[in-house]
Amino acid sequence: MHRFLTAALLLAVASAQAAAERHDSQEHSFRVTTVADGLEHPWAVAFLPDSRMLITERPGRLLVLDPDSGERTPVDGVPEVSSINQGGLLDVVLHPDYDDNGWIYFSYAAAGGDDGHATQVSRARLEDARLVDLEDLFVATPFMPGGRHFGSRLAFDEARHLYITTGDRGERAHAQRLDGHLGKVVRLTDDGQIPDDNPFLDQDAQPGLYTTGHRNAQGLARHPDTGVMWLHEHGPRGGDEINILQGGLNYGWPETTFGREYFGPRIGPEPPVEGFEPPVHHWTPSIAPSGMAFYTGDAFPEWQGDLFVGALAHTHLARVVLDGEEVVHEERLLDDRNDRIRDVRQGPDGNLYVLVDAGSAPLLRIEPAE
Repeated sequence: MHRFLTAALLLAVASAQAAAERHDSQEHSFRVTTVADGLEHPWAVAFLPDSRMLITERPGRLLVLDPDSGERTPVDGVPEVSSINQGGLLDVVLHPDYDDNGWIYFSYAAAGGDDGHATQVSRARLEDARLVDLEDLFVATPFMPGGRHFGSRLAFDEARHLYITTGDRGERAHAQRLDGHLGKVVRLTDDGQIPDDNPFLDQDAQPGLYTTGHRNAQGLARHPDTGVMWLHEHGPRGGDEINILQGGLNYGWPETTFGREYFGPRIGPEPPVEGFEPPVHHWTPSIAPSGMAFYTGDAFPEWQGDLFVGALAHTHLARVVLDGEEVVHEERLLDDRNDRIRDVRQGPDGNLYVLVDAGSAPLLRIEPAE
């Protein structure tokens, strides 16, 4: 296995980095620089303390990327991944105490024999470009056939609880059932146990459930001031949602939605509907959201507190302006590039990093224009 880029590829990356694009937003002028190119359907990026990055590629590769040189190193020891349609190697995050314990958490589609596939979450440590001390923490049951709606975003709260989104796997009725994990948000301790204060513990429910009634959530981020988890999820034909999570609540899918069947008819009444938590924002028509980050850096002072969301269908980066829990404005960035944006994260340098979803895709850096 080749561990290093060829000299020609390094030169190409350096040339791409030098050719930065300038853009003007309503608040800031910025430039877009290509940090790396040629990634195969990348899904998530995480930042190591030494300035290197971890990048997942959906076919099943985990890479360590040096953003200065563009050099990338494949990581060995990744468990077997099912690269099936929307499934594959998906999210990756570091434990909040990574400097002390070295844990890396990642989600992926895993095969379950004749029963199909499921979202699985594992953790491991990185040692000399290899994963060691691998532990399997969670499997979203039941296993289902097909390759749709794996959810799969991961995030930690201040108490080191791990939140996991799961999709309904294309079987919408599962989102309202408590006997499985599909169409839910799951909350675990950092070693995969069930927190004592989780909801549903006194009910006949699958262990770990935190919220119910989700379709396919591919954005999850902790609010920097309140510490509360915010989530976005795909609707069908319309009805992509931003939701604020509160344990034990039902977010409605498919009983209530702004979306419609792909062939036209309404699925259920539009929110609000009694007994279900309505979204704080929705996109109709759908933008197909993926990736989400609150901006807290100093590089773009006027963006502080804004929520950034990638769009796969309408190919832009949404800057969502908030007043408390209310969405008051939205701006579309990068819409002239025609890129399907899979993930957006704030880097330790205060810049935004954006992953494009394509067979040969770039990692982009949004930084202030000089």
